[in-house]
Amino acid sequence: MGEKTDCMKNIQLLDCTLRDGGYLNDWEFGHDTLVNVFERVVSAGVDIIEIGFLDDRREFDINRSIMPDTAAVGKIFGQLDRKQTMVVGMIDYGTCAIEHLQPCEESYLDGIRVIFKQHVMHQAIDFCRKVKALGYKVFVQAVSITTYSDSDLLELVELVNDLHPYAMSMVDTYGLLHQSNLYHIFEVLDANLKPDIRIGYHAHNNFQMGYANGIEMIEAKTERDMLVDGSLYGMGKSAGNAPLELLAMYMNEHCGKHYHVSQILEAIETSIMEIYNRVHWGYNLFYYVAASNKVHPNYVSYLMNKHTLSIKSINEILKRIEGSKKLLYDKNCIEQLYREYESYECDDTAAMGALAQQWKGRHILVIGPGKTCLDCAEEIERYRNTNECVVISINFIPDGRKPDFLFLTNSKRYLQISSQLSREENRGIQVIATSNVTKTSGDFDYTLNYSNLIDINAQVRDNSLLMLMRALMAMNVSEVALAGFDGYDPEKMNYFRTNMEYSDIREKAQELNRTARNFFRENAAKLAVTFITPSRYQ
Repeated sequence: MGEKTDCMKNIQLLDCTLRDGGYLNDWEFGHDTLVNVFERVVSAGVDIIEIGFLDDRREFDINRSIMPDTAAVGKIFGQLDRKQTMVVGMIDYGTCAIEHLQPCEESYLDGIRVIFKQHVMHQAIDFCRKVKALGYKVFVQAVSITTYSDSDLLELVELVNDLHPYAMSMVDTYGLLHQSNLYHIFEVLDANLKPDIRIGYHAHNNFQMGYANGIEMIEAKTERDMLVDGSLYGMGKSAGNAPLELLAMYMNEHCGKHYHVSQILEAIETSIMEIYNRVHWGYNLFYYVAASNKVHPNYVSYLMNKHTLSIKSINEILKRIEGSKKLLYDKNCIEQLYREYESYECDDTAAMGALAQQWKGRHILVIGPGKTCLDCAEEIERYRNTNECVVISINFIPDGRKPDFLFLTNSKRYLQISSQLSREENRGIQVIATSNVTKTSGDFDYTLNYSNLIDINAQVRDNSLLMLMRALMAMNVSEVALAGFDGYDPEKMNYFRTNMEYSDIREKAQELNRTARNFFRENAAKLAVTFITPSRYQ
């Protein structure tokens, strides 16, 4: 792996599994696992172990690595042999009052890491000063380090120099750093911090850069002592962290360290893999999208949970978030941007008129993707042939029963079926799309104004069936037959194709059923509905 680094500096390896990994299981590792991870990491010779959060909002639980005060640390870990390993805890500034910290000489902890956002750095450093006065080694943890300009960094450095902590760490909270900008931030800190203050680095793996950036810090040309964070198997918030086992291996081979990697692997095998099999972490599309747009992951989660947007559309919305709101999540902001994006206005007068003319006096059968569209296929076909219906399917193309029209309201569904539309057997299907859906090329046969068809007061504003019903009523259609609109059962699959199922349907099932039932009852005088297949909307 190349030549050995001339390590004039001392590089410490810090394990943060029990703290950062706790975001995945609400810190409930179980007492046996807490002890096993601690003892294995210590036996591996790792320099520093972070045993969890100090948070006075939480009650003591011997099974959790989030504790209300320093006394609780002793109740969980106090009988364990720390050997030569430094033991630290973490405080998210504002979540643990100084009164809940014992003097260091009475505590099992050697040090406390304090994380804080840029806008409260002055208050957080004042808190760090009180922690230091209690005798603890203080670690200043600047989260979202990418939000700091050079002048901001220098302002923070001045505060840190005056505090004179054990270490100051760069925390790449959203995994945005590549090696060039990582090294630039390091150089600013290295050139201006007092020489005996260690510089640390905490990675997240949104861009698969955690391990690579860890190596970059290990190899940094400086005589200053350093520390690098890792966690067992990369366990941690969001896309996870740099894997401790990889950092230990690299430092053994290049920095003359002697970590017992086998003990780290034993900890992973006996304590971490069972958690990983239940709750995955690591690089994935979700965290890539957040990092590539330099925004808080909650924005991506919010948009993905709409289940109406393609990744292309999500990226377009995220690019509209500006300034400090990018990394400080603002639900009102993203809701407004989503509504603006979806409410593309178009004049659909001609489209509505043309469709009304085609459907005048005709029987209309609307087919949905519920399981009954397969189970009751004969009944549907019999109704279709008997009444010579105009057939409209919503957001899918039925197998073996080509519809006359396809009603599209959802970009994600469009992407799922666009290849079907190009097949020879589906040629001739006329596509009616709402204005929030963009065709890959050219125009749809008919485009209807999206904002005219949604219910802005409903929990699910863009229910595709109800949107079509509103369009039909606007065209003076007075009768319609429905098939394959089963309604939602929170305990079962609701679609005949598994790739159409929404992950959060259990939470919304009853509300979706109730909204549809109310709609049909309230509009019964305008629109007579016949259900060809069983439905919870009746």
